Amino acid sequence: MDTKILSDLLQFGERIHVEAKLAKNDVPKALWETYSSFCNTFGGYILLGVAENKEAPLSSKRYSVVGVSSADKIITDFWNTIHSDKVNRNLLRDEDVEAIEYEGKSVVCIHVPQAEYRDKPVFINGNPYKGTFKRTYEGDFHCSEKEVNDMIRDACDDGNDGVLIEHYDMNDIDAPTLRAYRNLFMQRNPDHVWNTDNDKEFLRNMGGYTFDRTNHNECLTLAGLMMFGKGLSIRDRFSNFRVDYLDRTNLLPGERWSDRLTYDGRWENNLFNFFRMVLPKLTLGTKRPFRMEGIERIDDTPVNKALREAFTNSIIHADLMMESGVLKIERTNDGYVFSNPGSLKLPVERIYEGGHSKARNPRMQNMLRMIGFGENIGSGFPSILKAWHEESWRIPDLHEDPDLRIVELKLWTASLVSDETETSLHQCFGAAFNTLSTNEKMTLATAMEESTVSNARMQQLLKMNSLEIAKILTRLVSLQMLLVNGKGRGTTYSINSSFILSNDRKENDRKENDRKENDRKENDRKEKNANIRRKHILDAIRVNNRITAAKIALALGYADSTINRDLAYLREHGCIIRVGGLKYGYWKILKELE
Repeated sequence: MDTKILSDLLQFGERIHVEAKLAKNDVPKALWETYSSFCNTFGGYILLGVAENKEAPLSSKRYSVVGVSSADKIITDFWNTIHSDKVNRNLLRDEDVEAIEYEGKSVVCIHVPQAEYRDKPVFINGNPYKGTFKRTYEGDFHCSEKEVNDMIRDACDDGNDGVLIEHYDMNDIDAPTLRAYRNLFMQRNPDHVWNTDNDKEFLRNMGGYTFDRTNHNECLTLAGLMMFGKGLSIRDRFSNFRVDYLDRTNLLPGERWSDRLTYDGRWENNLFNFFRMVLPKLTLGTKRPFRMEGIERIDDTPVNKALREAFTNSIIHADLMMESGVLKIERTNDGYVFSNPGSLKLPVERIYEGGHSKARNPRMQNMLRMIGFGENIGSGFPSILKAWHEESWRIPDLHEDPDLRIVELKLWTASLVSDETETSLHQCFGAAFNTLSTNEKMTLATAMEESTVSNARMQQLLKMNSLEIAKILTRLVSLQMLLVNGKGRGTTYSINSSFILSNDRKENDRKENDRKENDRKENDRKEKNANIRRKHILDAIRVNNRITAAKIALALGYADSTINRDLAYLREHGCIIRVGGLKYGYWKILKELE
């Protein structure tokens, strides 16, 4: 870190990522709670020797540097403590802790990374249930016992869906659902040895049924029950979990959806039935090119594959052991939304870079993969990004809400900045819009296209870090073009539709409009003169269809380059063609210039 980065942190850093402590002579005891919370949440910076005014509004200077007396002593004490049994894990490298001279004072800067899911929970004082913290905008808070248990459970790469569901057996399996799956399995794997197994053995091989060697009990696993179980059995065991599909396309006034699939007593609401019933609805109406490979018709597309991958991911990464949750799929006029209960195991930035974490439900993942759904490990989300990039659509928006424990993926089927959006922004902000940088214009366009925009979303779109995005957002708020909604990591920004032009802005707007009108008139004049000249060229060709460009230029009194451009224009617009070569060929007029 250098003084420039420290200055940016003090001016633009979000409080959920920055913790300031006075620490004049010693390491503050409360620092370790912040260390735990940053590790367990999104990471951040601890600044020692900095005072904070928590009541200061966003636009004011929240932090003031007071400095520490002995940076070397504090850093030594810090390393001695973190290497003791104060914390269960040290995630820091030497370069993560350093002293920075700022305005003649010493500040100790500690960068705390977000912990990998395998390393959570990070706790203090030897007790995970009393020493595990999480970070919110308001500060550091104890994690509940349930939250700690969720971290411990997620740290296991074996996943969640192998847990035994005691007292649930083959009587809780919906036979038609399992039969439908086995038919697909047999079509995909006609020579597989499991095709001859009975249903119980087949499920056991797939990870849906198990035998507990400890107490000699046999029962369904979470994967078996949720994928193929009877709806009543699933609701008995997981009463607060449900699935929901909503089609919100082409709505009439007063309508909330045009199609919906949720539990209504007419189907066994297990995950496999939900998957196979909803998937055709997602791809209905998407472009399907026709091509043949041998005698087989191939009409699949990268977009349809991406939709299947997104649906598969929402199932295999869902936390089905939460107290409540909804696996929800929505289709709208401008895209799709895939929502599942749980949290991201990796930082979202790592996922966009191609990082891969094991699925929470690896047995379900294997069940779907064996019938052709789900990419190879690590290639799923990149394939979604690639498909959307090829269509020139907005970058998919993957984010999580740590308070609601929801992961949401939005797949927009609209261009990044449409002509309508740019026109609306000009109407809203006038000439002031033209004074903005490209990144500022993109931020406003995203806010208008997607209703709101956040720091995290713009990091995805602009490939910039949070501090760089914070500068852009702060400037747009100061210009009164964006309004702030909420605070902390949940802060979003929306278009200020009540933006009022000042007298100076109005005058600049008038001048800009006058300039555009003059440019338009000048372009019209030039185009009119060009068409007159091109008609003279056609007249010259009628007189002598073997005339050269040089002779036309000489006869009409224009430069050779001008006549050559006009001849190219006439050819491009289908008015003339050249028959034969340059030396012995001739011009042929096909139609008059419109």
